[in-house]
Amino acid sequence: MAIVGMAGAGKSEIARIFEQEGFKRVRFGDITDEEIKKHGLELTEENERFVRERLRKEHGMAAYAKLNLARIDALLEVSDVVVDGLYSWEEYVLLKKHYGDSLYVVAVWSSPKTRYERLTRRSVRPLTKEMAAERDVTELENTNKGGPIAMADFTVINESTLENLAAEVKKIIRILE
Repeated sequence: MAIVGMAGAGKSEIARIFEQEGFKRVRFGDITDEEIKKHGLELTEENERFVRERLRKEHGMAAYAKLNLARIDALLEVSDVVVDGLYSWEEYVLLKKHYGDSLYVVAVWSSPKTRYERLTRRSVRPLTKEMAAERDVTELENTNKGGPIAMADFTVINESTLENLAAEVKKIIRILE
């Protein structure tokens, strides 16, 4: 299972729900965080973007999928896995080629207004409305994020409560059982 969506749409919230239902979680962004710490940088939007762009330059647009394949495979030996933060079309293609029909993608959608409000209130890595809008453009133009959203097996609208979000995710889990 892989989750895709724009910043602030609710990817991590959905991943937490999958975790509560017994899935092991692989957060693609952990690689960014580890690189930032390794180089003694502050956890900021600018440093995150720098690291993401550097990793994609070094490993290609499928960088995060490539760098996480061994971890995903190891966890699949003992559990179902949810990938938090599928970004690029190239990551989608690599994962689909590797896992075939056993890979399902959940796209989570929230309006820009809702997402930007969430991002300004976020306790970890908050973004201003302007920063969030800039990140949207970057993700759509530079990481080909629209493709995995369009190819998702399931789409969840996340415009209301966490309870409603959990109910929608649990419907997907029941379908897949």
